[in-house]
Amino acid sequence: MSSTPLRHTALDALHRSLGATMTDFAGWDMPLRYGSERDEHIAVRTKAGIFDLSHMGEITVTGPQAAAFLNHALVGNIASVGVGRARYTMICRADGGILDDLIVYRLAESEYMVVANASNAQIVLDALTERVAGFDAEVRDDRDAYALIAVQGPESPGILKSLTDADLDGLKYYAGLPGTVAGVPALIARTGYTGEDGFELFVKPEHAVELWQALTKAGEGVGLVPCGLSCRDTLRLEAGMPLYGHELSTSLTPFDAGLGRVVKFEKEGDFVGREALERAASRAAENPPRVLVGLVAEGRRVPRAGYPVVAGGEVVGEVTSGAPSPTLGKPIAMAYVDAAHSAPGTAGVGVDIRGSHEPYEVVALPFYKRQK
Repeated sequence: MSSTPLRHTALDALHRSLGATMTDFAGWDMPLRYGSERDEHIAVRTKAGIFDLSHMGEITVTGPQAAAFLNHALVGNIASVGVGRARYTMICRADGGILDDLIVYRLAESEYMVVANASNAQIVLDALTERVAGFDAEVRDDRDAYALIAVQGPESPGILKSLTDADLDGLKYYAGLPGTVAGVPALIARTGYTGEDGFELFVKPEHAVELWQALTKAGEGVGLVPCGLSCRDTLRLEAGMPLYGHELSTSLTPFDAGLGRVVKFEKEGDFVGREALERAASRAAENPPRVLVGLVAEGRRVPRAGYPVVAGGEVVGEVTSGAPSPTLGKPIAMAYVDAAHSAPGTAGVGVDIRGSHEPYEVVALPFYKRQK
């Protein structure tokens, strides 16, 4: 057990006043749920939910060579991201293993914000700090400079519009713009991890409580509820979004994870992991690796990470994430399975749940896609 005290977000006292069940997540004391995680999940799918994501790791990169540096350090083409836009990408080791998946926002011509997962923020910071040598760029740890509040769900644009004069209609998915929300200066990003339309608001920690309360008040009439990490997990699972430590790890390259599209070999200059990733790409083309698929239960038993996927008495894969799906009304899972068993509708596939082979249907991801 680590003796390091848990870190608290600026909204800690507010979560406790709302009766949240708290949990240790990546060294942070975070709300798991406030009431029923199923009700919170359904609120995000049908109305709106508000989340504290202040545990995420913000790292600012500035300087004349910021773009060239990020192109070298990450697998994506960051130099081609326009000011005010964001991109999903990854940082890999020299051997191609995934250190983390990231969102990079280009805030200005020579200023970027890299957002890492809480569990990997220090690893990403250390890697970027090491890789910046030789570039006219600076890497700054801004984890304490931001609180992050997300509003997700079909009612979220209306809620936010009532509190800001920023051009939300012109704000595309994976874009961000500076503005004020309820009088609080914020970076307003149209991003999220739920499969719904929504926004992530980066603000100074001292403004977090005021902003949360203003959003809560603005959402009262349309069913906005506070949401914890538990429903965030079932929402991202239904949306087929990978979670580091489950679908992604250092033992997998982006090609093994079915996310080779994030690797941009055509960009200028060398980048960390290029050679290993070129080999991984050609390996994947010749001999398809295991494929990330969706599994839908025929029964009621819930598969968990690490459970074997079986077919014809053989182990053909492994579950990476599993949970009851409030939207589908059945247990679902994501799993890496052999290419031969990855086609939707493949017969005879099951999950070994404590010695019992439970039947599952193989489906294409995502399980859920919102109506535009």
